[in-house]
Amino acid sequence: MPSTALFDNSPVHPGKILGWKLEEKGWSFEELAAIIGSTRQTIYLIVTGKGNISPEMAAKLSAAFGNPAEEWLKWDNLYRLSITETDVAGVGTMARLYELAPVREMQKRGWVKLTADPSELQAELQKFYGTDSLDSDIKFPVATLRTVSLPFLNVAEKAWCFRARQLAASMLVAPFAPARLGEAERKLRQLAAYPKEARHLPKILSDYGIRFVVIEPLAGVKIDGAAFWLSETEPAIAVSLRHDRIDGFWYTVMHEFAHIRAKDALSVDTDLIDDTEGITVTLVEDEAEKLANLRASDSLIPQAEMGSFISRVGPYYSRERVIQFAHKMKIHPGIIVGQLQHKKELGYSALRDLLAKVRDSVTGTALTDGWNQTIAPGSV
Repeated sequence: MPSTALFDNSPVHPGKILGWKLEEKGWSFEELAAIIGSTRQTIYLIVTGKGNISPEMAAKLSAAFGNPAEEWLKWDNLYRLSITETDVAGVGTMARLYELAPVREMQKRGWVKLTADPSELQAELQKFYGTDSLDSDIKFPVATLRTVSLPFLNVAEKAWCFRARQLAASMLVAPFAPARLGEAERKLRQLAAYPKEARHLPKILSDYGIRFVVIEPLAGVKIDGAAFWLSETEPAIAVSLRHDRIDGFWYTVMHEFAHIRAKDALSVDTDLIDDTEGITVTLVEDEAEKLANLRASDSLIPQAEMGSFISRVGPYYSRERVIQFAHKMKIHPGIIVGQLQHKKELGYSALRDLLAKVRDSVTGTALTDGWNQTIAPGSV
């Protein structure tokens, strides 16, 4: 009988191996059938390559010929695998694409077309990410002739950023006016007094040349906001509104606005806001982030005013005193609550009813992708 090494290198049907072993023993089909309690027909089908080796048959042949049952099953599986016609190259391509992007969620959201064809899906993703190849790290364009890596983001967060850029690029806004950003900040600050006034934010930013988009987060996205540049004179702000609370919204907006004022090339801010703990930024090593945090807080409530309020009222912050201070500062009391929570002056369960919601007001006027507002892939 041929060496079993031959079977590992060039798979043959186990029936051939069974035929060799029968010759070795000098047994007929009928004799083997009698030995293992089977039928001549069953043995005939296996030997002629028309039948396969079941686990039960492998155990019987093992007992008859003395070799391990696993060998019979291995020979059977190797042969069947060798004659299987499967497009494994396509499967490999699909696996790689699913590692690079949250494909299913992107398809559900209409960011890329629904397709099961590997080549078509690859073309869709290349178009979405604006690249000719997905073989290297996907770069995010932040200004003319400049790109940066996003190594600290997961694949869902990278896709979110590219969708934000895609939508921002589709907008028409006034020419960017950096000299008037102080004026723009004052107008934004005035909107923070009432939840529904947030609906005017997209228009104000647009008037000063800043694009503003809202992208509902994909699963696994912890981004609250991002600031980036389509060109040296085309800044954009994107927010996720993943936590619908007025303090978090305005802090995020003013934080990203501060990045624009500082001309920071790219800011992608994750975990700025927590639904339970509110504004959660504590220790930040990056100087640009430190400055944005400071400017965001100070633009909403000057820290000297907040410090004075804390020294006069703390540690007992009644609803009445918070509302009085909010009236004095001409800002919504929920933003006062958020600042007090962040400074650990107020428990996170206290006065939560003052944390008004703003999502519906904002998404009603902003270019929005999400919350049942769908934008077709080819429309931006």
